[in-house]
Amino acid sequence: MRSLALCCALLLAQVVAPAQAKDRLLWLVRDLPPFTVFEGTEKGQGVIDQMLPLLIEQMPEYDHSIVRVNRARGLQMLQDPRTFTCDPMLLWTAERAKFVQFSQPTLGVLSSGVVTLNTSQALLENWLQDQQLDLKGLLGNTTLKLGIVAERSYSSQVDEILRQLPDSALSRHYGNDATANLLQMQQLGRLQMVLGYWPELRYLIQQQGGSPADYQFHSIQGTDRYQFMYVGCSDTPLGHAAISHIDQLLPALRLHTLPAHYARWLDPQSRATYLIDSEKFFEKR
Repeated sequence: MRSLALCCALLLAQVVAPAQAKDRLLWLVRDLPPFTVFEGTEKGQGVIDQMLPLLIEQMPEYDHSIVRVNRARGLQMLQDPRTFTCDPMLLWTAERAKFVQFSQPTLGVLSSGVVTLNTSQALLENWLQDQQLDLKGLLGNTTLKLGIVAERSYSSQVDEILRQLPDSALSRHYGNDATANLLQMQQLGRLQMVLGYWPELRYLIQQQGGSPADYQFHSIQGTDRYQFMYVGCSDTPLGHAAISHIDQLLPALRLHTLPAHYARWLDPQSRATYLIDSEKFFEKR
């Protein structure tokens, strides 16, 4: 009788154990203010720092791990069908859509642009119209250098402009602290411009002991004022299932939570305009 009870217990354990096992979802993040902040006084206060725990809490069907990667490594992992990975702060591009399952848009953000030191501002004057920079004309007709993060997308519109520029005009940087390193190179005079997002650049300048007042930021001609971020997961059955669940959670987050977290990183004038505009981001989507 005792032997029979033991056998029944073992059989029950074999039936129950697989049901309890959970797939492990790897969340890929990188130090990218104002979305994720790994160090400094604003550590953990980024937009995605706030969003990710909310998603994880409402997705108990998975075991979750947060993995720090640079942009190049993150894209490699998303393309590997053996891994179950999601990136909570991706821009949509046609190339990425070949191997990434994208969510609905999560957040509208101010588009990327070019930052220069005030001392270099005169070099841009002939290529500015209404404070927007003709980047293609500038770099196609001068010897100035633009710092960019390798394999990072700056929006489909900006990426297309970059593809048309001579390679000699671009200084590509890899690594976890690529944008911060590019700003240091700019300070040293090794390049004149850095491509990025003003909230991110302003934060990094301050972290390096500089003053944003010493810089000018210009949007790029031919680009929209706002662009949209997405969650992207592996293009696998697991990735598709995760995105299906995430899409159910996003409407409330992007309406009531995320815009306010992003707006706190903006200057007061931009903040007020952004909060008004954000109410209309998803009306037609």
